[in-house]
Amino acid sequence: MASTVVETTCCIVGGGPAGMMLGYLLARKGIEVTVLEKHEDFFRDFRGDTVHPSTLEVLKELGLLEEFLKLPHQQVESVGIVIGDSSFEVGDFRHVPTYCKFVALMPQWDFLDFLSSHAKRFPSFRLLMRHEATDLVREGKRIAGVVARNDGREVQVHADLVVACDGRHSVIRRAAALKVKEHGVPIDVLWFRISRKSDDPANVLGNVNYGKALVLISRSDYFQAGLIIAKDSYESIQTRGMDAFRDDIRKIVPWIGERVNELQDWEQVKILTVQINRLRRWYRRGLLCIGDAAHAMSPAGGVGINLAIQDAVAAANLLTMPLQERCVTERDLAAVERRRVFPTRVTQAVQMVAHRGMARAFENPGPIEAPWQMKAALRIPGVQSALGYAVGVGVRPEHVRPAHVRLAREKRRRVIRAGLLCAGIGAVAAVAVCTWTAWKVIGKVID
Repeated sequence: MASTVVETTCCIVGGGPAGMMLGYLLARKGIEVTVLEKHEDFFRDFRGDTVHPSTLEVLKELGLLEEFLKLPHQQVESVGIVIGDSSFEVGDFRHVPTYCKFVALMPQWDFLDFLSSHAKRFPSFRLLMRHEATDLVREGKRIAGVVARNDGREVQVHADLVVACDGRHSVIRRAAALKVKEHGVPIDVLWFRISRKSDDPANVLGNVNYGKALVLISRSDYFQAGLIIAKDSYESIQTRGMDAFRDDIRKIVPWIGERVNELQDWEQVKILTVQINRLRRWYRRGLLCIGDAAHAMSPAGGVGINLAIQDAVAAANLLTMPLQERCVTERDLAAVERRRVFPTRVTQAVQMVAHRGMARAFENPGPIEAPWQMKAALRIPGVQSALGYAVGVGVRPEHVRPAHVRLAREKRRRVIRAGLLCAGIGAVAAVAVCTWTAWKVIGKVID
């Protein structure tokens, strides 16, 4: 059976936060963009559901914030932690320099439905559900599109640029043979749900005790709970049995009480195998990777979505004009990597430090006390606000660049390039004239 061929300017693989945001930003500039999503909808349980202040700022710049905040969500203004019997506020979002001074907790499928519904209003946007990317289309050394499967038939999407947004297990980056630098991670996370009462804590709460750590994220009538465990220990936890698992949870957070009995079998528990890695090079000719496809993040701080969306904004800012001119070079793609690799490295370094602290907590199976160093550090004025900024805004936040700014900068670059070219030609001419004059003078002296 012959392949169906789709022609587009930019093919985005993966309809997650990075893919949908980039698709929206490019389509609003009139660029033909096709997004491939392998599932039939966006409904996935235990995906990252945090929309950070910097992402909310992007929505404000796009004029979408007011409508977005009408969707059901919870607003988190601070993050707390309980170590042993001591409680601390470790992150305060109420002073971040953004319009929204909170993290919005919203199911990711609602966020993606919101973005896709607005993107579909642009005639240049196309979303193809149930299209699973399987390979790349190549023209010599250039990536020229994507091979996908839809209901058993092959679809080829030919594009000037392919952007891989298909996550940490990216098919596209594997097909492109891009090399990955892995960082060892000592933890995994078990996600599950436990019902929530009205008088339970409302903010994001970490609980550390008895060699374990449990994160509780309020979702109105239930907690999205994440038990942080030692790497590759899930099988031994299952071997101990569900009763022991429930006892562990009750031991860490006694006020949960008999609600642990809501967990009846392991089907209710989903494991996230935590990875931290990044590509040594994010691009090839005709291909760019962003989001988790370029750098898998730990769930620590819930910043993975935030970085993915910041990648998308930076990519749109830097690639809109080349895509409009249908001339995207490797230099353009390298500019996106240069812009985003620094915040990625800094964030991953901080996450690895946090992981080492968690690993040390696993070494003590008994009751623990908060270290005095932590108590002293959290008493320093402004520390909570600084940590709130680090989580809520992050390193090098991106902003939607207005079109007139891009045109002005491009015009300025062209003027500078023209000036340098003229200066270069002038310098060569000056050297030639001086050389000729000196030769004539020396000739007369000799004569």
